[in-house]
Parts: sequence; structure tokens; C-alpha cells
Amino acid sequence: MACMTTSTPRRPSGLDPEIAARLKRSADGLLPAIAQQYDTGEVLMLGWMDDEALHRTLTTGRCTYWSRSRREYWVKGDTSGHFQWVKSVALDCDADTVLVKVDQVGAACHTGARTCFDEDVLLKDGDAGSGAPASDQ
Repeated sequence: MACMTTSTPRRPSGLDPEIAARLKRSADGLLPAIAQQYDTGEVLMLGWMDDEALHRTLTTGRCTYWSRSRREYWVKGDTSGHFQWVKSVALDCDADTVLVKVDQVGAACHTGARTCFDEDVLLKDGDAGSGAPASDQ
């Protein structure tokens, strides 16, 4: 039986080489990209970008993602009409995650919901078990 791989081959990209050199990608060449509503701070969705998707996002003003299941680029809104207009793009301190602040038109989630993070609330504000702040150090 042949081994199946989900890795993403490195595709040519127009991304500025100085930006590309800073990125810490996953083994499959991708970065998680968090989309956040620019004026309210609402977290809308998480998608995946490779160098070319990031380049397209930076140069077109519209969020472009890499579909891991379809293995192709997709521009948010091209089929749904629910566009993400880019306001700013930032790397986190480790350069392994992208934060894209957008003006979301319509639903961000493929289910038709405004955000992908409304449904399954695991812990609500003020409901922490011990009340002590968590520490990861």
C-alpha cells in the first residue's frame, strides 16, 4: 500500500524574499492565518496560507487561502459573496502565524454563521474552575 502524504509542495511565489525568509512554516509549508474583524476585534475564522497565498493577500487587498483538502487557492468571497477586505496583516512574535484584520462582508464561516467560533463554547467568561490564571511557563 502506497503512503499518502498531505504535504504541500513549495510553489513559486511573488512574496518579498525578506518576508519569506522570516516565516516559520509548518512541515507542509503553511502558516495558520487568523481573520479578525478590524473594528470590533471579533475573531472570524482560521485559514491556511503558503507564501503565494500571503503574497496575493498582501497585493490584492483580499484574503487568499490555501485549501488543504482541495489543494488549491481560494479567495474569500469569490463563490459565496462574503468578502474579506484586508485592512492590515501582521506576523506574530514567532513568525509562525498571520493575523489578518479584515472588513468582513457577510458570513465568515462556511456554515453561514458570522464567525466560525460561535457554536461550541467550551468555557465561558468567569466559569474557570479554580479562578486562578493559567500559566504556560
